[in-house]
Amino acid sequence: MPVLNEAAGLEATLEALQPVRAQGAEVIVVDGGSVDESVALATPLADRVISGVPGRAWQMNLGAQQASAQALVFLHADTQLPDNAVSQITKALARHAWGRFSIELTGRSRWLPVVGWMMNQRSRLTGVATGDQAIFVRTATFRHLGGFADQPLMEDVELTKRLRRVSRPACLAAKVISSGRRWDQYGAWATIRLMWRLRYRYWRGVSPTQLAKEYRDAR
Repeated sequence: MPVLNEAAGLEATLEALQPVRAQGAEVIVVDGGSVDESVALATPLADRVISGVPGRAWQMNLGAQQASAQALVFLHADTQLPDNAVSQITKALARHAWGRFSIELTGRSRWLPVVGWMMNQRSRLTGVATGDQAIFVRTATFRHLGGFADQPLMEDVELTKRLRRVSRPACLAAKVISSGRRWDQYGAWATIRLMWRLRYRYWRGVSPTQLAKEYRDAR
């Protein structure tokens, strides 16, 4: 789990993972230099808390390097897994090299159910997933591919495009519950337009560094 100044919701996310830990899963939090209480909140609720530098791809790669399990799950700090996540992932990875969950967004905007449906349909059609959908993968496959590319944006899209060449994803119907805070904060349709524009420009070959700058400027 990559973390950067997530104190507001981190404790609830990690509390929800305690049954998963009880089943033998290891929870690794990689902090990117938080200046809030993220590290203090995570320490008693995770198996390992690692301090590093900001950069989600770098943080997730560092966490994956420390993991000892045969499967990896990359979970955002504002996202909660379904209750039966471990068994569903185990079954899925018996047939696929990787996969993702469906997503349900929570928040104020009445458009969030539509946004979640669009994300799930797009992912099913393209075989590409985003980090919001809790990507999971066989550890050996992830390491063979070299992990996440060292780029500041679209690292999830880039990885899943490479994973897609190994196998189609397991697109699970079970839903992770994720915060719709960016859609609430910046407006649902404005955020949708921004993300589609960035994805289109990424597809056209614009560098992730330039796209990250455009993303920050739009905020």
